[in-house]
Amino acid sequence: MARNYILRRKTQQEIDERVERVLARLGNPEPPLDLRVVRDLLSLDLTYFRNDDPSLADEVISRMRMASKQIIRRPMLFFEAVAKFDLRALYLPDNKRILLDQSQPELKHRWHEAHEIGHSIIPWHEGAMLGDDRFTLNQNCHDQVEAEANFAAGRLLFLRDRFTAEARDHAPSIEAVRALKPVFGNTYTTTFWRSIETWGVSLPIVGMISDHPHPARRSADFDLATPCEHLVRSPAFAAGFSGVGEAEVFELVSGYCQPRRAGPLGEAEIVLTDDNGDAHVFRFESFSNSYQTLTLGVYQRPYAPLVRFGT
Repeated sequence: MARNYILRRKTQQEIDERVERVLARLGNPEPPLDLRVVRDLLSLDLTYFRNDDPSLADEVISRMRMASKQIIRRPMLFFEAVAKFDLRALYLPDNKRILLDQSQPELKHRWHEAHEIGHSIIPWHEGAMLGDDRFTLNQNCHDQVEAEANFAAGRLLFLRDRFTAEARDHAPSIEAVRALKPVFGNTYTTTFWRSIETWGVSLPIVGMISDHPHPARRSADFDLATPCEHLVRSPAFAAGFSGVGEAEVFELVSGYCQPRRAGPLGEAEIVLTDDNGDAHVFRFESFSNSYQTLTLGVYQRPYAPLVRFGT
């Protein structure tokens, strides 16, 4: 599902307290956070595998067999999980080991590693990591577990309220996302996502991460029913505009996007309808980094149609 999963406030607070303890034990470091020191603190090991090279199966399994009980019980458990769920990373709690797919772009390694660290510091995730059917057979539970690990990763990589303070010094915009990115050493995508969460606590904001929206730039296998990778809703947007879906947003955005390969693709004011049936104006803008398009929609005002009077 493209829409982001909104966690309960209590769950966020419980996870944030655990992230706070980790950062405090590290002396509340300056950005960018070095994940090597986090792994050292938590006694986590890091191993790479290649999802595109099955010949490495024996080597990886032999490394894991030493201490990992679940791998001893089922030697192909890891590679079965990789194939079934198209995994990019995995956390093995038995021997506190993080496994990253080395065939993935290096820019994504940082987020995947932080995501698995997130699993490791959330105690109620151990059952999910060990294949407990209460988690693996329930899609909603799976989505929640992944959202919780994502939340922990975001709070860790962006140093909790350090990012919040810096983001709030900027008005919501893609230009602000580009300014914040190098400070914390994370990708445009993760900075974009975290910015929406920060700016949109009380302000409705929606973000879209997709391929190029212009029809001339779409791939041959493009499917309008699932047009984007992620639809990132701020808490305020999710609460008031739950009926707005990815297909609707993508179609509206494609109406103003230019076919240029990279850079700003365009902007426009777009009307969205809330859950009460009332119309509201959002300012949308889109930016392509040549391999992905980021679109940001920020609430402006209630929609007031022009009334023309006869002369």
